[in-house]
Amino acid sequence: MTVIELPAKGDAKGPVASKGSLVAALDIGSTKISCLIGEAVSQNRRTADGKEASALRVLGFGCQAARGTRNGAIVDLDQAERAIRLAVDAAEKMAKRTITSVFVNVAGGRPQSNSYAGAVQTGTGQVTAQDIEAATRAALAQGHQPGRRTLHTAAAQFHLDAARGITSPLGMFGTTLTAEVNVVSAEPAALRNLALVIERCHLSVADYVVAPYAAARSVLAGDEIKLGVTLIDMGGATTGIASFHDDQLVFADVIAIGGMHITHDIARGLSTTIAHAERLKTLFGSAMATAIDDRETVAVPLLGERGVDTIYHAPKSMLTGIIRPRLEEILEMVRERLDQASFARLTGSRVVLTGGGSELTGVREIAAQWLNRQVRLGAPLPVAGMPEAARSPAFATAFGLLNYALKPDIRHSAAVARQAMKEAQAGYFRRVGKWIADSF
Repeated sequence: MTVIELPAKGDAKGPVASKGSLVAALDIGSTKISCLIGEAVSQNRRTADGKEASALRVLGFGCQAARGTRNGAIVDLDQAERAIRLAVDAAEKMAKRTITSVFVNVAGGRPQSNSYAGAVQTGTGQVTAQDIEAATRAALAQGHQPGRRTLHTAAAQFHLDAARGITSPLGMFGTTLTAEVNVVSAEPAALRNLALVIERCHLSVADYVVAPYAAARSVLAGDEIKLGVTLIDMGGATTGIASFHDDQLVFADVIAIGGMHITHDIARGLSTTIAHAERLKTLFGSAMATAIDDRETVAVPLLGERGVDTIYHAPKSMLTGIIRPRLEEILEMVRERLDQASFARLTGSRVVLTGGGSELTGVREIAAQWLNRQVRLGAPLPVAGMPEAARSPAFATAFGLLNYALKPDIRHSAAVARQAMKEAQAGYFRRVGKWIADSF
């Protein structure tokens, strides 16, 4: 089986899990909670820069129906704790190992992405490392938002006088250097509740990763991230957006609407239970109408009734007529967020759909119409030890978390970003300079 080689990008920059070390990912969603345990294994070869090549191997997997969560946030500590314990226990039993910490996704707490710019005058007319540090420091200082906690920080681009979109200005001639940074943040209360429920399971949080960025780690190809792409993670109660350009995360957002809303629309529209509505959506649902939909029917048990006499047959066109408007609403909201993003022009014309909601028939075609972009469906790339049950797009975030755990990109590391932000606010810039040097 082919395996994901951990990204060569950052080999000399970011921390890498040592060979054989254990890492764990915990995907806390609104429909399911899944846990993956993995390790880095040697490929017995060297990368182009002489480092030992490593690959990901999955050792354990556990999945439970979500309880105590809503729209990506914890709403019942006891119920959420019980579901997390069951998922982690199943993964530990399969791996025959015990974990102590997890990398966890963030979809609640209103994650949002904002861009900030900072400008300085070059002292000598030629850009130095100190100028880059000062410009980025000035941009980071503006990124502090009261009532928000930084998750990721990425230096998107530099401008030097009239020249824009510079990736590495060191040594170039010019008088005014401007740095643009992208900061992804969330409400701290949501993160504290995640930490609390995880601590009640006798685990600690190794790091927080915004959900669509995690999904992108397992789905996107390297050339897509380089040339520009937007990933749309269609989850149960949320839809995540992550846009990339030139190997950088330039925009991230999470919308509190997802596949569960389609299920509830079906339940209301056909007067059936939520469980039956989910089954109808999964087995017969489509966003695209066909010529025979009016003639084909689906069996619908009436809500609150019992017995075979309470089952009626609805035309399939009715099901499609319920699904499509809600899907179009989701895509319209995604389009609006992308249009409002300052870096939207950089992300190219390509979109990748993933998440459980992307498996609905006709989603790709409708998305291409509404977003006016090339659209493909994305599932987690094959990984050694990947269970058959976890090969669907619904587990993209979980596998992305595991990939991030083994090979974090230091420029997107929450811990590094928080430290840089703290020092920028306090006026102590020495270690920020080290972060800039390491990151560029």
